Amino acid sequence: MSQPAYDLQQVLHHDIPLTREMGLEVLDWQAGVLRLQLPLAANVNHKHTMFGGSLYCAAVLVGWGWLHVRLREAGIDDGHIVIQQGQIDYPLPVTTTAVAHCDAPDEASWQRFVAMYQRRGRARLTLHTTVANAGSETAAVEFTGQYVLHR
Repeated sequence: MSQPAYDLQQVLHHDIPLTREMGLEVLDWQAGVLRLQLPLAANVNHKHTMFGGSLYCAAVLVGWGWLHVRLREAGIDDGHIVIQQGQIDYPLPVTTTAVAHCDAPDEASWQRFVAMYQRRGRARLTLHTTVANAGSETAAVEFTGQYVLHR
């Protein structure tokens, strides 16, 4: 596990205790991509699939985590990240360990976000995340979230 991934896992488990109970682990941070995982056993529902609330948390947290790590890399550590709005779809059940994934937004969006934060002390960024069954590339969950960074 890379140092940014390790540091993020510590932040999540300390600042959001629910992540420990869910068994959330940071898998890796590589080339601007963050991946988290959740075990089925700690998040199972009555249908023996992953609970929708746990999947929502994973989808939100992988975006929050992506933004947290990327801001640290950019030398910005004076703000607070909150999720302002989210839209989620559950096209498939998750029947194994869940892997949540967040890619970087396009560079122009990132640069606008940073410039706005530096100028006004508040900025919004839309991130797209997915959650899949471990070993699958097919998204079982698709999430679009609007994250706000404010001083």
